Amino acid sequence: MANKLQKGMQDFGIKQALKYLEKDPEENIPKLMEMVDRFAPQGWYEGQRNMIRKVIQEKGNWYELILRLYELDPGVRKAFFQNFIFNASLNGSALQDQLSQENNCNIPWAILLDPTSACNLHCTGCWAAEYGHQLNLSLETIDSIVKQGKKLGTYMYIYTGGEPLVRKQDLIKICEMNPDCEFLSFTNGTLIDEEFCQEMLRVKNFVPAISLEGFEDANDGRRGDGVFQKVQHAMKLLKSHKLPFGISTCYTSRNFEDISSEAFYDMMIESGALFVWYFHYMPVGNSAVPELLPTPQQREEMYKRIRHFRETKAIFGMDFQNDGQFVGGCIAGGRRYLHINAKGDVEPCVFIHYSNVNIHDCTLLEALKSPIFQAYHDNQPFNDNHLRPCPMLENPEKLRQMVKETGAVNTDYQDMESVDHLCDKCESYAENWKPTAERLWNQKK
Repeated sequence: MANKLQKGMQDFGIKQALKYLEKDPEENIPKLMEMVDRFAPQGWYEGQRNMIRKVIQEKGNWYELILRLYELDPGVRKAFFQNFIFNASLNGSALQDQLSQENNCNIPWAILLDPTSACNLHCTGCWAAEYGHQLNLSLETIDSIVKQGKKLGTYMYIYTGGEPLVRKQDLIKICEMNPDCEFLSFTNGTLIDEEFCQEMLRVKNFVPAISLEGFEDANDGRRGDGVFQKVQHAMKLLKSHKLPFGISTCYTSRNFEDISSEAFYDMMIESGALFVWYFHYMPVGNSAVPELLPTPQQREEMYKRIRHFRETKAIFGMDFQNDGQFVGGCIAGGRRYLHINAKGDVEPCVFIHYSNVNIHDCTLLEALKSPIFQAYHDNQPFNDNHLRPCPMLENPEKLRQMVKETGAVNTDYQDMESVDHLCDKCESYAENWKPTAERLWNQKK
């Protein structure tokens, strides 16, 4: 009863705070932080509050990014604040921590899932292409995953694929069925049209992350002729409808100059993107191209450029391989996220396709207690140097050992890849990156 009363008071306070911000955000943001500091419990998200306070005081690029949120559709913005910040990141995280301790297993902040393996493109080096094109999670299965996740405190759901927007109608239906969750979808952007923008405005809790591999030559060289122009059209539609979206880009040895340039950043901001997620190329699948792996020099340059633009550009940028220091290393295996493929196999990572369980045969919590997930839980972090976070890319001996000891099987359905074959491709990369990673890590201390 006391917990319900406390939650009711908290929800009321949140709604009042959002109303207060809407009146005059530039004037009221600093005042709202003063209110939070006055009434928050001692130590409550103190590090995050200090960072937000610094952003407000300096009124630099991050403050400009906050104000950009107030250019969005008001209903969409309100749903984002409620679902992402309060449900997923504050209330949800507290429950995740509690249940993680009670069950001695990881509980994820976000769940990645593939509604379908089908895609209207076939991009060079895409691991999703390995899955085949006839697999789908039913609407009922996706909703069941979300409902189970909410009981664990997970309110953030991210669609991968395949191309998720092949299932447009079902994805919108899931948003309707779970209005308290935030849904983000990686997408090639080619299926975003006027009708879908109107649906996004209606449900308010769906955010696209559009894949872009650089400017036109670099992008279309990997994704196909004409794709860049289709993406430009999609971004114009989203911006004109005041809808939030971001960019997802995979950096390789061939495109890293394009996607880390100031011109690329300026293009993303001008297009209306609020965030950019950088992913390191992973040599997953028997048809992977190891030559696309960035060199140590190229990866170091990515490390420096993203940090520079994070301080100078009004867009939130994150590099999921080089930002391990901010999240304590590897976040897979349910520590912060897990992945469920289009056949229902529950995998520790979107890039690591080995599993012991299928969501059609077990609950989400049972999957988190399965052998491969417990191996992640018991062995994270995989390296004290969080610039070498991954058990595959930078520590291949760790993944090799975990898969063999847990009996996890490869979940690729077209051309199964042994863990030895996968890890063998990463050994020289890991060894070559190690000296640079050690130098950067020691400089950071």
